[in-house]
Amino acid sequence: MTQETETLDALGLLCPLPVLKARKRLKSMPAGSVLRLLADDPAAVVDVPHFCAESGHELVAQQDMSDHQVYLIRKSA
Repeated sequence: MTQETETLDALGLLCPLPVLKARKRLKSMPAGSVLRLLADDPAAVVDVPHFCAESGHELVAQQDMSDHQVYLIRKSA
């Protein structure tokens, strides 16, 4: 089902930049593709799920690593 996966490294960026950069990257991706977002901003744990819910994209997975989070976002149609 996943057409492709791109990675966006937003490590070191603070709110709202991880979400703004994810929105911009998703616009250039085909529907159904997956964006892997890397973020270490503490606010991202709230901002990314909220962004997905508001924009209609699917938050496929959210994983906490030792020093950052990994989000998999599937672009909606």
